[in-house]
Amino acid sequence: MVMVDVSGKPKVFREATAIGNIKLKPQTVSLIKTGKIAKGDPLYTAKIAGILAAKKTSALIPLCHPLPLTSVKVEVKILGKSIVKVTSTVRTEAQTGVEMEALVATTVSLLTIWDMVKQYEKDTEGQYPSTVIENIRVAKKVKEDVSGERKRKKA
Repeated sequence: MVMVDVSGKPKVFREATAIGNIKLKPQTVSLIKTGKIAKGDPLYTAKIAGILAAKKTSALIPLCHPLPLTSVKVEVKILGKSIVKVTSTVRTEAQTGVEMEALVATTVSLLTIWDMVKQYEKDTEGQYPSTVIENIRVAKKVKEDVSGERKRKKA
């Protein structure tokens, strides 16, 4: 087992965007909207958690290269009555891409939301029958070629 050797590759601009959703009870989403979550604002906290997680990706994923991130942006939006969507965009100028950093940012943001609202999501038996984290994926990847032209790749 080895970490891939990228020393022969040029440093170029790279960007990746990952998305994912958490399905919550409509009552929980209402509590979020009205600022009545006991632990605080889960949407704001999820943004901070996602940014921190992106910066720690190489410590979490064993063979992932540590990268000099130039930007991490985490957006959290409520969609409808029961969905919260997280979109994380990570940028660097490096020899390898930032897909893992974007995926980790999105995943940790979603887990943070779950942690902050879990008391409202439990049923009478202490289970989470309606809480689901889903559809985490890379939505977009951009890599600049050596000439400086940016090429967008849809995932």
